[in-house]
Amino acid sequence: MERESMEYDVVIVGAGPSGLAAACRLRQLNEDLSVCVVEKGSEVGAHILSGAVLEPTALNELFPDWEEKGAPLKAPVVEDQIYYFTSETGAIKVPNLFAPKTMHNHGNYVVSLGNVCRWLGEQAEALGVEIFPGFAAAEVLFNEDGSIKGIATGDMGVGPNGEHKDSYMPGMELHAKYTLFGEGCRGHLGKQLIEKYKLNEGKDPQHYGIGLKELWKVPDTHYKKGLVIHTTGWPLTESNTPGGTFLYHLEDNQVVVGLITDLAYSNPYMSPFDEFQRFKHHPVIKKYLEGGERISYGARALVKGGLQSLPKMTMPGGILLGDDAGTLNFAKIKGSHTAMKSGMIAAEVVAKAIADGRHNDEPGEYKEAFDNSWIRKELHQQRNFGPAQHKWGNLVGSAYSFVDINILNGAVPWTFNDPKPDHEMLKKAAECERIHYPKPDGKLSFDKLSSVFISNTNHEEHQPVHLKLKDPSIPIEKNLPLYDEPAQRYCPAGVYEVVEEDDGSKRFQINAQNCVHCKTCDIKDPFQNITWVAPEGGGGPNYPNM
Repeated sequence: MERESMEYDVVIVGAGPSGLAAACRLRQLNEDLSVCVVEKGSEVGAHILSGAVLEPTALNELFPDWEEKGAPLKAPVVEDQIYYFTSETGAIKVPNLFAPKTMHNHGNYVVSLGNVCRWLGEQAEALGVEIFPGFAAAEVLFNEDGSIKGIATGDMGVGPNGEHKDSYMPGMELHAKYTLFGEGCRGHLGKQLIEKYKLNEGKDPQHYGIGLKELWKVPDTHYKKGLVIHTTGWPLTESNTPGGTFLYHLEDNQVVVGLITDLAYSNPYMSPFDEFQRFKHHPVIKKYLEGGERISYGARALVKGGLQSLPKMTMPGGILLGDDAGTLNFAKIKGSHTAMKSGMIAAEVVAKAIADGRHNDEPGEYKEAFDNSWIRKELHQQRNFGPAQHKWGNLVGSAYSFVDINILNGAVPWTFNDPKPDHEMLKKAAECERIHYPKPDGKLSFDKLSSVFISNTNHEEHQPVHLKLKDPSIPIEKNLPLYDEPAQRYCPAGVYEVVEEDDGSKRFQINAQNCVHCKTCDIKDPFQNITWVAPEGGGGPNYPNM
């Protein structure tokens, strides 16, 4: 069946901060431009997961009157607290004077980034942007000269073996003069484009973390609107794993709690999910959650390589936006403001190119505009933070960063490199101590399946598995004997299992229905054997207020 096509001036993949900011800016600049956004989630915001403390720099530029327009920024930060956890009960509170200034959040807001994106979507539609939620961009289309022609959305109604069901509908082709990719961290189309156009030549490999988060409703006695807490140390220090945690107080007695594990960890027995669950039992955190109700759970990989890992962001007919390229500032643990700004810069460059009569060429002037922006300055100033954490660990790395960022303002004459990719960092299981995690108590800590349940994750069951194995033999024949198959533990949703058959043989099972689209498997598998591709549109989590 032949696919239908539609023509636009600009097609944007992903209704996240970068894509929606680009869409809004395009129509602000020229209301005659035809702009569409495709979003794989069931609605705008359904797949958005972030801490999040929002720095409003880019939002102030895009919508100076955002407060009058009702943007959901209702909890200004009133206090920062930073702790180093020395044990499961011990903690040292770090004076703000000695914290890297990137951790100071005066002027920022505790938000649900999903709700911010829902609001941005409303602004985009009011400006005349067409938004298509529930349609996954499955394929990049190319012109004969190798330039990007647009994208095709995924077919609907395809059975597990590729057969067409009664509900079959072919995908739609969306053609554009320029296509902008804002899929977020480890975007599956962005990944292909980086490889096709060799956009990461001469760069450090990209580095990643996994963030796990829960939303709680807590009693009045445990609630302080605008309080921001960050911690490092226990429990991750027990497995020598870089990372940290957060607890933020939103509006309406809502508290978000989460843990970020660096995906450069080395012990294959380490489970980010279980580290997160036991972290909540620390007295500093427990006192805020006790007596509360857990409302939602989610997980998402985040990009943290910084300037040294930032690929070339342009190609003929297209631009990578935000975390599809890697613009998150890990020293701040913030990427929404940089993602939005990257989208706004792309919009300005593309709008001018179209006004000049150009199309499907490489918008090379984006680099100069990006390099002259505050994003580039910010990422350069804080470029050594992530590599210092890898080099010396959280404690010494943070001490170095205090001198580098607070005192020298990032003006040191050197740049640290971090040349080893995360998937090569695992040690053999035989070299590591097995970690025994406590059973969840059902009050503060929980199991994976009950957590996935409250993420509202759902997929059409009778469709091809969207987690592709390049070699189906590797999980049992290589990963299991060498690393005790780490996918059983690094996946935060119970997707991967090693099942013992009646005859004693082992089988690798993929429960794709559980997938929360975090992309960790695509990143951390030691043989790079798992490829995440977009499932049928509308599938995956449906995060409320996350």
